[in-house]
Amino acid sequence: MGMTHIVDRRLNGKNKSAVNRERFLRRYRHHIKKAVSEAVQRRSITDVERGEKVSIPSKDIQEPTFRHGAGGRRDAVHPGNQEWVAGDTIAKPEGGAGRGQGQGQASPDGEGMDEFVFQITQEEFLEFLFDDLELPNLARKKLKDTESFSFVRAGFTSQGVPAKLDVVRSLRGAHARRLGLSGARKKKIRDLEAQLEALKTAPDDLDPAFSHEDQIKALMEEIAELKANVKRIPFIDEIDLRYRQHQKQPKPATSAVMFCLMDVSGSMTQMHKDIAKRFFILLYMFLKKNYKKIDVVFIRHHTSAKEVTEEEFFYSRETGGTIVSSALKLMRKIIEDRYSPAEWNIYAAQASDGDNWNDDSPTCGKLLAEGILPQVQYYSYIEITPLDHQTLWYEYEKLMAEHPQSFAMQQIADPADIYPVFRKLFERKAA
Repeated sequence: MGMTHIVDRRLNGKNKSAVNRERFLRRYRHHIKKAVSEAVQRRSITDVERGEKVSIPSKDIQEPTFRHGAGGRRDAVHPGNQEWVAGDTIAKPEGGAGRGQGQGQASPDGEGMDEFVFQITQEEFLEFLFDDLELPNLARKKLKDTESFSFVRAGFTSQGVPAKLDVVRSLRGAHARRLGLSGARKKKIRDLEAQLEALKTAPDDLDPAFSHEDQIKALMEEIAELKANVKRIPFIDEIDLRYRQHQKQPKPATSAVMFCLMDVSGSMTQMHKDIAKRFFILLYMFLKKNYKKIDVVFIRHHTSAKEVTEEEFFYSRETGGTIVSSALKLMRKIIEDRYSPAEWNIYAAQASDGDNWNDDSPTCGKLLAEGILPQVQYYSYIEITPLDHQTLWYEYEKLMAEHPQSFAMQQIADPADIYPVFRKLFERKAA
């Protein structure tokens, strides 16, 4: 009897166990998310989106196994020994109890665990990093340029690929064709069969020139020829085949814009600026990953505000005094010029240490309450300070009480707060 060899030739790219890997990532999702959230806290500004090594305690990846239970009859051969027999008393080892010769590090509390370490890719890292996050209150306002399409039903066609063959429609067409081609013949067959029955019961001497048997034979031959013609009509023909036709249509994409406002004044130390930059890098990565068609407007401000590029926003070293309202005025002007609230979902994220010039904070509150919050879907403010809140925080608290659905604020004291605060601001809310 020959041995069967099975060769798996399915294409699976370089990752030969891609399906198993996806199953593994789903099973240990909780552990991986925890490792990712810890990793993003300790990374530098420019090193947020690479992959990560993830460690899982071995006790958490134990698989169930089948073992023989007690009972039953089993035959086994066990090796004997030349030193001991049943009933002997074993002497205590020299040096006292607890003495060992191992070379490893023992756990002081008697418990320990090995860890299973594996690498996740940049794409997987971002997937876990932004899991369950979304832009709040996102509403469809306008059909924007998009690269995503959907296929919609567009009737049937007589040509296509076998996968799109509509069997019912094809059989219906074949049935109609057979009825059309064979209807007249079948009617004539029924008439000839009626004549044949009448001829069989008629007297033999009706037509002396054409004998009774010859007439019956002629009718039977004509009927047989007609039936043969009907049988030659194919059950289904190539012209009967109908394939489902689909048309490519663009999917409506929501128009959205995110305003990033960052304080770069002299009161913002390098530590404050680094935290603000890391927060905005996290936000920018989130937007790029989840929203392929979204505009991002970068605004830096000290005593004056300026719309800048991504490169300038994260790496320019310009500094000065502090007038927060300058950034809000520029944002309002950009909205009026380029982003109509009737067509765009407008979002804003502002980062500051809360310090502001003289009596500018009430001006900021008024600008937001009257000119910005009625036009935006969501406005988030983070105050970066380990100290007491500044005047801007207390002014914004009034706004949060008046606009709880569209305004949110959080405090960041150190880099460890960045990711939790980010998740709290953009977590997916229950419908």
